[in-house]
Amino acid sequence: MIEALLRSILFQQDPERAHEWTLRALETLGRMPRTRAHLWPASAVNEMLRQTLWGLDFAHPLGLAAGFDKDARALPALAAMGFAFLEIGTVTPLPQAGNPRPRLFRYPQEQAVINRMGFPSSGMEAVAENIRSAKPLSVPLGINLGKNKDTELENAVEDYAKVLGCLAPYADYLVLNVSSPNTPGLRQLQQLEYLRPLLQRLQELRREAPGPQAPAPLLLKIAPDLEDESIAALGALALADEPLLDGFIVGNTTLSRPAQWPHPEQAGGLSGAPLRDLATQVVAKIYRASRGRLPIIGVGGIFSAADAYAKILAGATLVQSYSGWIWGGSQMLRTFPEELTTLLRRDGFANISAAVGQDSQ
Repeated sequence: MIEALLRSILFQQDPERAHEWTLRALETLGRMPRTRAHLWPASAVNEMLRQTLWGLDFAHPLGLAAGFDKDARALPALAAMGFAFLEIGTVTPLPQAGNPRPRLFRYPQEQAVINRMGFPSSGMEAVAENIRSAKPLSVPLGINLGKNKDTELENAVEDYAKVLGCLAPYADYLVLNVSSPNTPGLRQLQQLEYLRPLLQRLQELRREAPGPQAPAPLLLKIAPDLEDESIAALGALALADEPLLDGFIVGNTTLSRPAQWPHPEQAGGLSGAPLRDLATQVVAKIYRASRGRLPIIGVGGIFSAADAYAKILAGATLVQSYSGWIWGGSQMLRTFPEELTTLLRRDGFANISAAVGQDSQ
């Protein structure tokens, strides 16, 4: 009840100001372990939901998507809330402010968010210090890598290499983000002429980098707006004898809008409930294109265990939520494992791994 009241108050504030207030509150809770334990008591692991991927243990499939804690400020509190894993970022080599404000817009009636943030980041050195202060964590940590806005595409590989070299020692997995719609030209890096040499360079660097999961697996985050031809080309990367990546994240925000969308005036990437079906369709497409060879993290419109289950059946091994968690809060995290287990049992699956991709065969 208190959480619902706080959410109601925050939803009356400017979205970015409310986001900053929430982060500060979680930072404070991060320094109060007893309070964290009281607010979010640990629950028993359900073996039906447990998976080991890339040598990492995931108690259940739901993690926090990148974008909420860009600079790794609130990791202890977020890890205590019930997420099975966390992803921070996007992190750029140098600090940058991102795009001008206002750049974040919340639409409660549609359960949607539009953002044109443009990778605001404290920079890799500050983020590294924040992670060092927060370690050790009780859940796997992913780090989402980006380039600075003023770095030309021809030099993007150097930006990604710098961030990887700085942060790989702290990462359980790494994410190459070439799909944000809010950095001019960035999505061109999804084209193989740019992507292949970028992946080759990062694979070389990650093999040399120390870290808790060395070499840290490298995942590619793609846009939900890709044409089928591009999806097929990316899927083919997974079929190589020695793939240049270890998994996909599907996907980023979308530039498309649903029919009858009531807010045509706002540019930027759309997330939340309107992204749900599109993201699930692209999960299925990349699963089929890659023949299920590599794990997929499904993102977009996950507000419940049922939403997550749809993406798992489409081909996702793990899922992430951000907008859905903002609306659902800690109640969503508390009920998620039991609700997902009920769905698996209803359909006769012995465990979550047995359900992955069953609708995309």
